[in-house]
Amino acid sequence: MAADGLQFHEMGLDDRLLKAVADLGWSQPTLIQEKAIPLALEGKDLLARARTGSGKTAAYAVPVIQRILASKQTVREQDVRALILVPTKELGQQVQTMMRQLTAYCSRDVRVADICGKADLSAQRPILMEKPDVVVGTPSRVLAHLNAQNLVLHSSLETLVVDEADLLFSFGFEADLKNLLCHLPKIYQSFLMSATLTEDVQALKELLLHNPVILKLQGSQLPDSSQLQQYSIKCEEEDKFLLIYTLLKLRLVQGKTLVFVGAVDRCYRLKLFLEQFGIPACVLNSELPIQSRCHIITQFNQGFYDYIIATDEQSLVDPTAAPQTAGKGKKKRATEKGGKAKDKEYGVTRGVDFQNVANVINFDFPPTVESYIHRVGRTARADNPGTALSFISNTELGLLSDVEEALTGESADSVLKPYEFKMEEIEGFRYRCRDAMRSVTKQAVREARLKEIKQELLNSEKLKTYFEDNPRDLQLLRHDKDLHPAVVKPHLKNIPEYLIPEALKGVVNPLSSRRRKRKEISKPEGVVKTSFKKNIQGKNPLKSFRYTRGRSRKGKAGQS
Repeated sequence: MAADGLQFHEMGLDDRLLKAVADLGWSQPTLIQEKAIPLALEGKDLLARARTGSGKTAAYAVPVIQRILASKQTVREQDVRALILVPTKELGQQVQTMMRQLTAYCSRDVRVADICGKADLSAQRPILMEKPDVVVGTPSRVLAHLNAQNLVLHSSLETLVVDEADLLFSFGFEADLKNLLCHLPKIYQSFLMSATLTEDVQALKELLLHNPVILKLQGSQLPDSSQLQQYSIKCEEEDKFLLIYTLLKLRLVQGKTLVFVGAVDRCYRLKLFLEQFGIPACVLNSELPIQSRCHIITQFNQGFYDYIIATDEQSLVDPTAAPQTAGKGKKKRATEKGGKAKDKEYGVTRGVDFQNVANVINFDFPPTVESYIHRVGRTARADNPGTALSFISNTELGLLSDVEEALTGESADSVLKPYEFKMEEIEGFRYRCRDAMRSVTKQAVREARLKEIKQELLNSEKLKTYFEDNPRDLQLLRHDKDLHPAVVKPHLKNIPEYLIPEALKGVVNPLSSRRRKRKEISKPEGVVKTSFKKNIQGKNPLKSFRYTRGRSRKGKAGQS
Protein backbone atom coordinates (compact mmCIF):
# COMPACT_ATOMS: atom_id res chain seq x y z
CA MET A 1 0.00 0.00 0.00
CA ALA A 2 1.17 3.51 -0.70
CA ALA A 3 3.00 5.27 2.11
CA ASP A 4 0.67 8.30 1.87
CA GLY A 5 -2.46 6.19 2.57
CA LEU A 6 -4.72 7.02 5.47
CA GLN A 7 -3.40 5.64 8.79
CA PHE A 8 -5.44 4.40 11.79
CA HIS A 9 -4.43 7.38 13.95
CA GLU A 10 -5.71 9.78 11.27
CA MET A 11 -9.26 8.34 11.33
CA GLY A 12 -10.32 10.04 14.56
CA LEU A 13 -10.55 6.79 16.53
CA ASP A 14 -10.69 6.50 20.32
CA ASP A 15 -7.28 6.09 22.02
CA ARG A 16 -8.35 2.79 23.61
CA LEU A 17 -9.24 1.43 20.19
CA LEU A 18 -5.94 2.62 18.71
CA LYS A 19 -4.06 0.89 21.54
CA ALA A 20 -5.85 -2.40 20.82
CA VAL A 21 -5.08 -2.05 17.10
CA ALA A 22 -1.38 -1.52 17.96
CA ASP A 23 -1.41 -4.63 20.20
CA LEU A 24 -2.73 -6.66 17.26
CA GLY A 25 0.31 -5.53 15.27
CA TRP A 26 -1.63 -3.67 12.57
CA SER A 27 0.81 -0.97 11.51
CA GLN A 28 -1.43 0.33 8.74
CA PRO A 29 -4.94 -0.43 7.46
CA THR A 30 -5.60 -2.75 4.52
CA LEU A 31 -7.25 -1.27 1.42
CA ILE A 32 -10.80 -2.24 2.49
CA GLN A 33 -10.19 -0.81 6.00
CA GLU A 34 -8.73 2.42 4.63
CA LYS A 35 -11.76 3.00 2.40
CA ALA A 36 -14.60 1.59 4.54
CA ILE A 37 -13.82 2.89 8.06
CA PRO A 38 -13.97 6.65 7.27
CA LEU A 39 -17.20 6.20 5.24
CA ALA A 40 -18.77 4.15 8.04
CA LEU A 41 -17.78 6.77 10.62
CA GLU A 42 -19.60 9.37 8.49
CA GLY A 43 -22.78 7.30 8.97
CA LYS A 44 -23.09 5.96 5.40
CA ASP A 45 -24.51 2.54 4.50
CA LEU A 46 -21.90 0.30 2.88
CA LEU A 47 -21.88 -2.57 0.41
CA ALA A 48 -18.27 -3.80 0.31
CA ARG A 49 -16.83 -6.50 -1.91
CA ALA A 50 -13.28 -7.54 -1.19
CA ARG A 51 -11.55 -10.88 -1.46
CA THR A 52 -11.07 -13.26 1.44
CA GLY A 53 -8.27 -12.43 3.84
CA SER A 54 -8.41 -8.70 3.07
CA GLY A 55 -9.47 -7.61 6.58
CA LYS A 56 -13.24 -7.21 6.08
CA THR A 57 -14.07 -8.13 9.71
CA ALA A 58 -12.00 -5.27 11.16
CA ALA A 59 -13.37 -2.92 8.46
CA TYR A 60 -16.81 -3.07 10.12
CA ALA A 61 -15.74 -3.93 13.71
CA VAL A 62 -13.68 -0.74 14.18
CA PRO A 63 -16.47 1.73 13.22
CA VAL A 64 -19.08 -0.28 15.21
CA ILE A 65 -16.95 -0.03 18.37
CA GLN A 66 -16.06 3.62 17.73
CA ARG A 67 -19.73 4.55 17.32
CA ILE A 68 -20.67 2.79 20.60
CA LEU A 69 -17.82 4.51 22.48
CA ALA A 70 -18.92 7.91 21.11
CA SER A 71 -22.59 7.37 22.08
CA LYS A 72 -21.59 6.20 25.60
CA GLN A 73 -20.18 9.69 26.26
CA THR A 74 -23.67 11.20 26.02
CA VAL A 75 -26.07 8.30 26.72
CA ARG A 76 -25.26 6.13 29.74
CA GLU A 77 -28.24 3.77 29.34
CA GLN A 78 -27.23 0.17 28.55
CA ASP A 79 -28.80 -1.18 25.32
CA VAL A 80 -28.13 -3.42 22.33
CA ARG A 81 -26.71 -0.99 19.78
CA ALA A 82 -25.19 -3.28 17.14
CA LEU A 83 -26.28 -6.59 15.59
CA ILE A 84 -23.82 -8.66 13.53
CA LEU A 85 -25.40 -11.44 11.43
CA VAL A 86 -23.16 -14.30 10.28
CA PRO A 87 -24.01 -17.43 8.27
CA THR A 88 -22.09 -19.97 10.40
CA LYS A 89 -21.36 -20.64 14.06
CA GLU A 90 -17.62 -20.88 13.38
CA LEU A 91 -17.59 -17.41 11.85
CA GLY A 92 -19.68 -16.10 14.75
CA GLN A 93 -17.08 -17.26 17.25
CA GLN A 94 -14.32 -15.74 15.14
CA VAL A 95 -16.11 -12.36 14.95
CA GLN A 96 -16.61 -12.37 18.71
CA THR A 97 -12.89 -13.06 19.23
CA MET A 98 -11.98 -10.16 16.93
CA MET A 99 -14.42 -7.81 18.72
CA ARG A 100 -13.00 -8.77 22.12
CA GLN A 101 -9.44 -8.15 20.94
CA LEU A 102 -10.43 -4.69 19.68
CA THR A 103 -12.29 -3.87 22.92
CA ALA A 104 -9.44 -5.08 25.17
CA TYR A 105 -9.05 -1.58 26.70
CA CYS A 106 -12.74 -0.67 26.75
CA SER A 107 -14.39 -3.98 27.65
CA ARG A 108 -16.49 -2.32 30.39
CA ASP A 109 -17.94 0.15 27.90
CA VAL A 110 -18.43 -2.27 24.99
CA ARG A 111 -19.76 -5.70 25.85
CA VAL A 112 -20.02 -8.40 23.17
CA ALA A 113 -22.24 -11.53 23.22
CA ASP A 114 -22.09 -14.44 20.78
CA ILE A 115 -25.41 -16.33 20.65
CA CYS A 116 -24.50 -18.68 17.77
CA GLY A 117 -23.95 -21.71 20.02
CA LYS A 118 -26.16 -24.76 20.47
CA ALA A 119 -27.21 -23.81 24.02
CA ASP A 120 -30.94 -23.59 24.76
CA LEU A 121 -32.62 -20.21 24.38
CA SER A 122 -33.30 -20.19 28.13
CA ALA A 123 -29.58 -20.66 28.85
CA GLN A 124 -28.69 -17.62 26.69
CA ARG A 125 -31.52 -15.48 28.05
CA PRO A 126 -29.55 -14.14 31.09
CA ILE A 127 -26.76 -12.95 28.75
CA LEU A 128 -29.23 -10.99 26.61
CA MET A 129 -31.09 -9.64 29.64
CA GLU A 130 -27.88 -7.73 30.49
CA LYS A 131 -28.27 -5.95 27.14
CA PRO A 132 -24.77 -6.37 25.64
CA ASP A 133 -23.75 -3.55 23.28
CA VAL A 134 -22.98 -5.94 20.41
CA VAL A 135 -24.82 -9.20 19.63
CA VAL A 136 -23.32 -11.70 17.17
CA GLY A 137 -25.53 -14.49 15.82
CA THR A 138 -27.00 -16.39 12.90
CA PRO A 139 -30.33 -15.05 11.54
CA SER A 140 -32.31 -18.07 12.77
CA ARG A 141 -30.89 -17.82 16.29
CA VAL A 142 -31.44 -14.05 16.55
CA LEU A 143 -35.02 -14.43 15.28
CA ALA A 144 -35.72 -17.16 17.86
CA HIS A 145 -34.58 -14.82 20.66
CA LEU A 146 -36.64 -11.94 19.24
CA ASN A 147 -39.76 -14.12 19.13
CA ALA A 148 -39.09 -15.28 22.70
CA GLN A 149 -38.71 -11.59 23.69
CA ASN A 150 -35.24 -12.28 25.08
CA LEU A 151 -33.93 -9.60 22.72
CA VAL A 152 -35.50 -6.24 21.87
CA LEU A 153 -34.07 -4.19 19.01
CA HIS A 154 -36.84 -1.91 17.69
CA SER A 155 -35.91 1.03 19.92
CA SER A 156 -32.15 0.80 20.48
CA LEU A 157 -30.43 -0.68 17.39
CA GLU A 158 -28.06 1.73 15.63
CA THR A 159 -25.96 -0.56 13.40
CA LEU A 160 -26.69 -3.76 11.47
CA VAL A 161 -23.84 -5.76 9.91
CA VAL A 162 -24.33 -8.71 7.55
CA ASP A 163 -21.03 -10.59 7.15
CA GLU A 164 -20.45 -13.00 4.22
CA ALA A 165 -23.76 -11.73 2.82
CA ASP A 166 -23.61 -13.89 -0.33
CA LEU A 167 -23.81 -17.05 1.80
CA LEU A 168 -26.87 -16.18 3.90
CA PHE A 169 -29.43 -17.01 1.21
CA SER A 170 -27.66 -20.22 0.16
CA PHE A 171 -27.91 -21.39 3.78
CA GLY A 172 -31.68 -20.94 3.65
CA PHE A 173 -31.81 -17.81 5.82
CA GLU A 174 -33.91 -15.74 3.39
CA ALA A 175 -37.20 -16.18 5.30
CA ASP A 176 -35.48 -15.63 8.67
CA LEU A 177 -33.90 -12.40 7.42
CA LYS A 178 -37.20 -11.00 6.14
CA ASN A 179 -38.96 -11.86 9.41
CA LEU A 180 -36.10 -10.35 11.39
CA LEU A 181 -36.51 -6.98 9.62
CA CYS A 182 -39.92 -6.52 11.28
CA HIS A 183 -38.17 -6.32 14.66
CA LEU A 184 -35.71 -3.57 13.61
CA PRO A 185 -36.21 0.20 13.90
CA LYS A 186 -36.98 2.30 10.81
CA ILE A 187 -33.60 4.08 10.85
CA TYR A 188 -30.27 2.32 11.35
CA GLN A 189 -26.89 2.12 9.61
CA SER A 190 -26.19 -1.07 7.61
CA PHE A 191 -23.03 -2.77 6.34
CA LEU A 192 -23.06 -5.66 3.85
CA MET A 193 -19.72 -7.48 3.56
CA SER A 194 -19.15 -10.06 0.84
CA ALA A 195 -16.45 -11.70 -1.24
CA THR A 196 -18.72 -11.86 -4.31
CA LEU A 197 -21.60 -9.71 -5.57
CA THR A 198 -24.25 -12.29 -6.47
CA GLU A 199 -27.96 -11.88 -7.18
CA ASP A 200 -28.59 -12.81 -3.54
CA VAL A 201 -26.44 -9.88 -2.40
CA GLN A 202 -28.31 -7.54 -4.73
CA ALA A 203 -31.59 -8.74 -3.18
CA LEU A 204 -30.19 -8.12 0.31
CA LYS A 205 -29.04 -4.67 -0.77
CA GLU A 206 -32.61 -3.76 -1.74
CA LEU A 207 -33.89 -5.05 1.61
CA LEU A 208 -31.37 -3.50 4.00
CA LEU A 209 -29.45 -0.58 2.50
CA HIS A 210 -30.44 3.05 1.91
CA ASN A 211 -28.37 4.94 -0.69
CA PRO A 212 -25.29 2.81 0.01
CA VAL A 213 -21.70 3.51 -0.97
CA ILE A 214 -20.58 0.49 -3.01
CA LEU A 215 -16.92 -0.49 -2.61
CA LYS A 216 -15.63 -2.92 -5.24
CA LEU A 217 -12.02 -3.37 -4.23
CA GLN A 218 -9.39 -5.55 -5.88
CA GLY A 219 -10.72 -6.45 -9.31
CA SER A 220 -9.56 -10.04 -9.00
CA GLN A 221 -11.31 -12.12 -6.37
CA LEU A 222 -8.09 -14.11 -5.88
CA PRO A 223 -4.48 -12.87 -5.48
CA ASP A 224 -2.32 -12.80 -8.62
CA SER A 225 0.17 -15.50 -9.63
CA SER A 226 3.05 -13.88 -7.75
CA GLN A 227 1.24 -14.67 -4.47
CA LEU A 228 -1.11 -17.57 -5.34
CA GLN A 229 -0.06 -20.35 -7.68
CA GLN A 230 -2.97 -22.38 -9.08
CA TYR A 231 -2.51 -25.77 -10.71
CA SER A 232 -4.75 -28.51 -12.08
CA ILE A 233 -4.01 -32.13 -12.93
CA LYS A 234 -6.29 -34.53 -14.81
CA CYS A 235 -6.76 -37.81 -12.95
CA GLU A 236 -9.55 -40.33 -12.43
CA GLU A 237 -10.85 -41.73 -9.12
CA GLU A 238 -8.10 -44.29 -8.39
CA ASP A 239 -5.39 -41.88 -9.55
CA LYS A 240 -6.69 -39.23 -7.11
CA PHE A 241 -5.98 -41.52 -4.16
CA LEU A 242 -2.64 -42.56 -5.65
CA LEU A 243 -1.59 -38.94 -6.17
CA ILE A 244 -2.65 -37.65 -2.74
CA TYR A 245 -0.80 -40.55 -1.10
CA THR A 246 2.37 -39.75 -3.04
CA LEU A 247 2.20 -36.00 -2.40
CA LEU A 248 1.69 -36.37 1.35
CA LYS A 249 3.82 -39.44 2.09
CA LEU A 250 6.85 -38.21 0.14
CA ARG A 251 6.33 -34.70 1.61
CA LEU A 252 6.10 -33.16 -1.87
CA VAL A 253 3.41 -30.91 -0.39
CA GLN A 254 4.81 -29.11 2.63
CA GLY A 255 3.14 -26.91 5.22
CA LYS A 256 -0.44 -26.72 6.46
CA THR A 257 -2.87 -28.15 3.92
CA LEU A 258 -6.66 -28.10 3.50
CA VAL A 259 -8.06 -30.98 1.42
CA PHE A 260 -11.59 -30.39 0.10
CA VAL A 261 -13.86 -33.24 -0.94
CA GLY A 262 -17.46 -33.36 -2.15
CA ALA A 263 -19.25 -35.14 0.73
CA VAL A 264 -18.79 -36.15 4.37
CA ASP A 265 -18.52 -39.85 3.46
CA ARG A 266 -15.62 -38.96 1.17
CA CYS A 267 -13.91 -37.17 4.10
CA TYR A 268 -13.83 -40.36 6.15
CA ARG A 269 -12.98 -42.52 3.15
CA LEU A 270 -9.91 -40.36 2.52
CA LYS A 271 -8.99 -40.19 6.23
CA LEU A 272 -9.14 -44.00 6.61
CA PHE A 273 -7.14 -44.40 3.39
CA LEU A 274 -4.38 -42.07 4.68
CA GLU A 275 -4.43 -43.84 8.08
CA GLN A 276 -3.32 -47.02 6.30
CA PHE A 277 -0.05 -45.25 5.51
CA GLY A 278 0.42 -43.60 8.90
CA ILE A 279 -0.59 -40.13 7.65
CA PRO A 280 -2.69 -38.40 10.36
CA ALA A 281 -5.46 -36.01 9.28
CA CYS A 282 -8.52 -34.34 10.88
CA VAL A 283 -12.04 -34.33 9.47
CA LEU A 284 -14.15 -31.19 9.80
CA ASN A 285 -17.63 -32.65 9.80
CA SER A 286 -20.92 -30.75 10.13
CA GLU A 287 -22.24 -33.56 12.35
CA LEU A 288 -19.67 -32.84 15.08
CA PRO A 289 -20.54 -30.51 17.99
CA ILE A 290 -19.69 -26.84 17.48
CA GLN A 291 -17.12 -26.94 20.32
CA SER A 292 -15.26 -29.77 18.58
CA ARG A 293 -15.25 -28.02 15.22
CA CYS A 294 -13.93 -24.77 16.70
CA HIS A 295 -11.35 -26.72 18.72
CA ILE A 296 -10.11 -28.45 15.55
CA ILE A 297 -9.71 -25.06 13.83
CA THR A 298 -7.93 -23.56 16.87
CA GLN A 299 -5.48 -26.46 17.15
CA PHE A 300 -4.86 -26.39 13.39
CA ASN A 301 -4.02 -22.67 13.64
CA GLN A 302 -1.70 -23.43 16.57
CA GLY A 303 0.21 -25.98 14.46
CA PHE A 304 -1.04 -29.24 16.04
CA TYR A 305 -1.99 -30.74 12.66
CA ASP A 306 -0.81 -30.37 9.09
CA TYR A 307 -3.86 -31.75 7.26
CA ILE A 308 -7.59 -31.06 7.51
CA ILE A 309 -10.12 -32.83 5.26
CA ALA A 310 -13.35 -30.87 4.80
CA THR A 311 -16.43 -30.38 2.67
CA ASP A 312 -17.70 -26.95 1.65
CA GLU A 313 -21.14 -25.49 2.18
CA GLN A 314 -22.54 -26.66 -1.18
CA SER A 315 -22.94 -30.22 0.14
CA LEU A 316 -24.95 -28.92 3.08
CA VAL A 317 -27.53 -26.87 1.20
CA ASP A 318 -29.58 -29.94 0.24
CA PRO A 319 -30.41 -31.90 3.40
CA THR A 320 -31.46 -34.91 1.34
CA ALA A 321 -27.81 -35.36 0.36
CA ALA A 322 -26.98 -36.37 3.94
CA PRO A 323 -26.50 -40.13 4.36
CA GLN A 324 -29.09 -41.84 6.55
CA THR A 325 -26.44 -43.08 8.96
CA ALA A 326 -25.80 -39.54 10.13
CA GLY A 327 -28.82 -39.58 12.39
CA LYS A 328 -27.77 -42.58 14.51
CA GLY A 329 -25.06 -40.83 16.46
CA LYS A 330 -26.84 -37.53 16.44
CA LYS A 331 -30.11 -38.05 18.31
CA LYS A 332 -29.13 -35.58 21.00
CA ARG A 333 -28.46 -32.86 18.48
CA ALA A 334 -31.52 -33.32 16.26
CA THR A 335 -33.58 -30.92 18.35
CA GLU A 336 -32.22 -27.86 16.50
CA LYS A 337 -34.66 -25.97 14.29
CA GLY A 338 -35.81 -28.19 11.45
CA GLY A 339 -34.70 -31.36 13.26
CA LYS A 340 -31.97 -32.07 10.71
CA ALA A 341 -29.06 -34.30 11.66
CA LYS A 342 -26.57 -32.02 9.96
CA ASP A 343 -25.84 -28.57 11.25
CA LYS A 344 -27.11 -26.19 8.57
CA GLU A 345 -25.17 -23.35 10.15
CA TYR A 346 -21.84 -25.07 9.46
CA GLY A 347 -19.38 -23.69 6.94
CA VAL A 348 -15.69 -24.34 6.34
CA THR A 349 -14.80 -22.63 3.10
CA ARG A 350 -16.32 -19.32 4.09
CA GLY A 351 -15.29 -16.69 6.59
CA VAL A 352 -13.46 -19.04 8.98
CA ASP A 353 -9.89 -17.83 9.38
CA PHE A 354 -7.52 -20.75 8.87
CA GLN A 355 -4.12 -19.24 9.62
CA ASN A 356 -0.96 -19.79 7.57
CA VAL A 357 -2.47 -22.33 5.17
CA ALA A 358 0.23 -23.09 2.61
CA ASN A 359 -1.83 -25.32 0.29
CA VAL A 360 -5.41 -26.04 -0.73
CA ILE A 361 -6.03 -29.34 -2.54
CA ASN A 362 -9.35 -29.78 -4.34
CA PHE A 363 -9.55 -33.59 -4.17
CA ASP A 364 -13.04 -33.24 -5.68
CA PHE A 365 -13.47 -30.18 -7.87
CA PRO A 366 -15.98 -27.61 -6.49
CA PRO A 367 -19.40 -27.45 -8.18
CA THR A 368 -19.43 -23.66 -8.79
CA VAL A 369 -17.04 -20.80 -9.53
CA GLU A 370 -17.95 -19.12 -6.21
CA SER A 371 -17.19 -22.31 -4.32
CA TYR A 372 -13.78 -22.55 -6.03
CA ILE A 373 -12.97 -18.93 -5.12
CA HIS A 374 -13.92 -19.45 -1.49
CA ARG A 375 -12.05 -22.74 -1.16
CA VAL A 376 -8.86 -21.38 -2.70
CA GLY A 377 -9.31 -18.16 -0.71
CA ARG A 378 -8.30 -20.10 2.44
CA THR A 379 -4.66 -19.82 1.32
CA ALA A 380 -2.56 -16.80 0.21
CA ARG A 381 -4.34 -14.63 2.77
CA ALA A 382 -3.07 -11.11 3.51
CA ASP A 383 0.47 -11.05 2.04
CA ASN A 384 1.32 -14.74 2.53
CA PRO A 385 2.09 -16.98 -0.48
CA GLY A 386 -0.03 -20.04 -1.22
CA THR A 387 -0.64 -22.90 -3.65
CA ALA A 388 -3.90 -24.42 -4.92
CA LEU A 389 -3.94 -27.82 -6.64
CA SER A 390 -7.12 -29.26 -8.19
CA PHE A 391 -7.62 -32.89 -9.20
CA ILE A 392 -9.85 -33.03 -12.30
CA SER A 393 -11.72 -36.10 -13.55
CA ASN A 394 -13.32 -36.26 -17.01
CA THR A 395 -16.75 -35.52 -15.56
CA GLU A 396 -15.38 -32.33 -13.95
CA LEU A 397 -13.79 -30.83 -17.08
CA GLY A 398 -16.86 -28.63 -17.71
CA LEU A 399 -16.59 -27.16 -14.20
CA LEU A 400 -12.89 -26.46 -14.76
CA SER A 401 -13.60 -24.54 -17.97
CA ASP A 402 -16.23 -22.43 -16.12
CA VAL A 403 -13.68 -21.51 -13.43
CA GLU A 404 -10.94 -20.73 -15.98
CA GLU A 405 -13.32 -18.57 -17.99
CA ALA A 406 -14.40 -16.60 -14.89
CA LEU A 407 -10.85 -16.08 -13.63
CA THR A 408 -9.42 -15.22 -17.05
CA GLY A 409 -12.12 -12.57 -17.44
CA GLU A 410 -10.76 -10.76 -14.40
CA SER A 411 -7.02 -11.33 -14.74
CA ALA A 412 -4.95 -13.27 -17.22
CA ASP A 413 -2.61 -14.31 -14.37
CA SER A 414 -5.30 -16.24 -12.52
CA VAL A 415 -5.59 -19.17 -14.95
CA LEU A 416 -4.91 -22.65 -13.58
CA LYS A 417 -1.63 -23.99 -14.92
CA PRO A 418 -1.16 -27.72 -15.63
CA TYR A 419 0.63 -29.49 -12.77
CA GLU A 420 3.62 -31.22 -14.36
CA PHE A 421 3.67 -34.61 -12.66
CA LYS A 422 4.70 -37.88 -14.33
CA MET A 423 2.12 -40.38 -13.10
CA GLU A 424 4.07 -43.27 -14.64
CA GLU A 425 6.89 -42.57 -12.17
CA ILE A 426 4.66 -43.54 -9.23
CA GLU A 427 3.09 -46.66 -10.76
CA GLY A 428 5.05 -48.69 -8.20
CA PHE A 429 2.80 -47.29 -5.48
CA ARG A 430 -0.43 -48.31 -7.19
CA TYR A 431 -0.61 -51.82 -5.73
CA ARG A 432 -0.17 -50.37 -2.22
CA CYS A 433 -3.03 -47.91 -2.79
CA ARG A 434 -5.28 -50.70 -4.08
CA ASP A 435 -4.32 -52.78 -1.05
CA ALA A 436 -5.28 -49.89 1.26
CA MET A 437 -8.54 -49.16 -0.60
CA ARG A 438 -9.71 -52.76 -0.10
CA SER A 439 -9.72 -52.15 3.65
CA VAL A 440 -11.70 -48.90 3.38
CA THR A 441 -15.17 -50.38 2.89
CA LYS A 442 -18.55 -48.63 3.22
CA GLN A 443 -19.00 -50.37 6.57
CA ALA A 444 -15.62 -49.04 7.77
CA VAL A 445 -16.58 -45.49 6.72
CA ARG A 446 -19.95 -45.77 8.52
CA GLU A 447 -18.29 -47.06 11.69
CA ALA A 448 -15.66 -44.31 11.56
CA ARG A 449 -18.31 -41.59 11.35
CA LEU A 450 -20.29 -42.98 14.27
CA LYS A 451 -17.18 -43.56 16.37
CA GLU A 452 -15.93 -40.01 15.94
CA ILE A 453 -19.36 -38.45 16.60
CA LYS A 454 -19.79 -40.45 19.82
CA GLN A 455 -16.26 -39.60 20.97
CA GLU A 456 -16.63 -35.90 20.21
CA LEU A 457 -20.04 -35.72 21.90
CA LEU A 458 -18.43 -37.19 25.01
CA ASN A 459 -15.55 -34.70 24.85
CA SER A 460 -17.88 -31.82 24.07
CA GLU A 461 -20.71 -32.34 26.57
CA LYS A 462 -19.61 -34.46 29.51
CA LEU A 463 -16.10 -33.03 29.84
CA LYS A 464 -16.98 -29.41 29.08
CA THR A 465 -16.96 -28.26 32.72
CA TYR A 466 -13.80 -30.24 33.46
CA PHE A 467 -11.93 -28.57 30.60
CA GLU A 468 -13.13 -25.15 31.71
CA ASP A 469 -11.33 -25.78 35.01
CA ASN A 470 -8.33 -27.52 33.41
CA PRO A 471 -7.62 -25.73 30.11
CA ARG A 472 -4.20 -27.34 29.68
CA ASP A 473 -5.71 -30.81 29.54
CA LEU A 474 -7.79 -29.67 26.57
CA GLN A 475 -4.57 -29.49 24.53
CA LEU A 476 -4.23 -33.27 24.96
CA LEU A 477 -7.39 -33.80 22.91
CA ARG A 478 -6.15 -34.41 19.40
CA HIS A 479 -8.57 -34.73 16.50
CA ASP A 480 -6.20 -36.48 14.07
CA LYS A 481 -5.97 -39.76 16.02
CA ASP A 482 -6.40 -42.99 14.09
CA LEU A 483 -10.03 -44.16 13.95
CA HIS A 484 -8.96 -47.67 12.89
CA PRO A 485 -12.30 -49.20 11.91
CA ALA A 486 -10.50 -50.50 8.80
CA VAL A 487 -7.89 -53.27 8.94
CA VAL A 488 -4.52 -51.51 9.11
CA LYS A 489 -1.59 -53.25 7.48
CA PRO A 490 1.64 -52.22 9.25
CA HIS A 491 3.92 -52.68 6.23
CA LEU A 492 2.14 -49.85 4.35
CA LYS A 493 3.44 -47.20 6.78
CA ASN A 494 6.99 -47.44 5.44
CA ILE A 495 8.15 -46.92 1.86
CA PRO A 496 10.81 -49.31 0.53
CA GLU A 497 13.62 -47.44 -1.19
CA TYR A 498 13.17 -49.34 -4.47
CA LEU A 499 9.65 -47.87 -4.86
CA ILE A 500 10.77 -44.23 -4.73
CA PRO A 501 10.98 -42.72 -8.24
CA GLU A 502 14.54 -42.15 -9.52
CA ALA A 503 13.91 -38.42 -9.92
CA LEU A 504 13.05 -38.12 -6.21
CA LYS A 505 15.65 -40.43 -4.65
CA GLY A 506 18.11 -37.61 -4.06
CA VAL A 507 15.41 -35.33 -2.69
CA VAL A 508 13.06 -37.54 -0.68
CA ASN A 509 13.60 -40.61 1.45
CA PRO A 510 11.23 -40.72 4.42
CA LEU A 511 13.21 -43.42 6.23
CA SER A 512 16.62 -41.79 5.86
CA SER A 513 15.17 -38.40 6.86
CA ARG A 514 13.88 -39.90 10.09
CA ARG A 515 17.27 -41.38 10.86
CA ARG A 516 18.91 -38.06 10.03
CA LYS A 517 16.57 -36.24 12.39
CA ARG A 518 17.47 -38.60 15.21
CA LYS A 519 21.16 -38.00 14.64
CA GLU A 520 20.69 -34.25 14.54
CA ILE A 521 19.03 -34.13 17.99
CA SER A 522 21.47 -32.19 20.13
CA LYS A 523 22.86 -33.91 23.20
CA PRO A 524 21.49 -32.40 26.41
CA GLU A 525 23.94 -30.81 28.78
CA GLY A 526 24.65 -32.29 32.21
CA VAL A 527 24.53 -35.89 33.39
CA VAL A 528 22.95 -38.20 30.83
CA LYS A 529 21.94 -41.80 31.46
CA THR A 530 23.12 -43.95 28.56
CA SER A 531 21.08 -46.97 27.58
CA PHE A 532 22.54 -50.46 27.27
CA LYS A 533 21.87 -50.61 23.54
CA LYS A 534 24.05 -47.56 22.84
CA ASN A 535 26.99 -49.20 24.62
CA ILE A 536 26.91 -52.29 22.41
CA GLN A 537 28.99 -50.53 19.75
CA GLY A 538 31.65 -49.71 22.36
CA LYS A 539 32.09 -51.65 25.58
CA ASN A 540 29.67 -54.25 26.80
CA PRO A 541 29.24 -53.50 30.52
CA LEU A 542 28.69 -57.22 31.29
CA LYS A 543 32.05 -58.12 29.79
CA SER A 544 34.02 -55.15 31.08
CA PHE A 545 32.59 -55.31 34.62
CA ARG A 546 35.23 -55.88 37.33
CA TYR A 547 34.42 -56.58 40.93
CA THR A 548 37.15 -55.01 43.06
CA ARG A 549 35.59 -54.79 46.49
CA GLY A 550 36.28 -58.43 47.37
CA ARG A 551 39.97 -58.09 46.47
CA SER A 552 40.48 -55.06 48.64
CA ARG A 553 38.94 -56.92 51.58
CA LYS A 554 41.27 -59.88 51.05
CA GLY A 555 44.21 -57.48 50.87
CA LYS A 556 43.19 -55.86 54.14
CA ALA A 557 42.77 -59.29 55.78
CA GLY A 558 46.28 -60.32 54.62
CA GLN A 559 47.77 -57.14 56.05
CA SER A 560 46.14 -57.75 59.41
